[in-house]
Amino acid sequence: MANHKSAEKRIRQAEVRRLRNRYVARTTRNAVRKFRALTDKAEAQAQYPSVCSMLDKLAKKNVIHKNKAGNLKSKLAAHVKNLA
Repeated sequence: MANHKSAEKRIRQAEVRRLRNRYVARTTRNAVRKFRALTDKAEAQAQYPSVCSMLDKLAKKNVIHKNKAGNLKSKLAAHVKNLA
């Protein structure tokens, strides 16, 4: 158990951040999954910037690594390019 007020506060902060990180990471994963399921090129091109923005925000907040965000963005761009 925490012995200092500051340690108790850190525990509270860590829990809030953990829940927020879980929420944004899950939301982004769902957005990527839906994006990969798209078959219309025009719709995919319209949604690509918003999905990339979500990935960039996760990387900026250190929820995911910046290289992982870059790899995902690259694969999504290839998906858009290969749509008929």
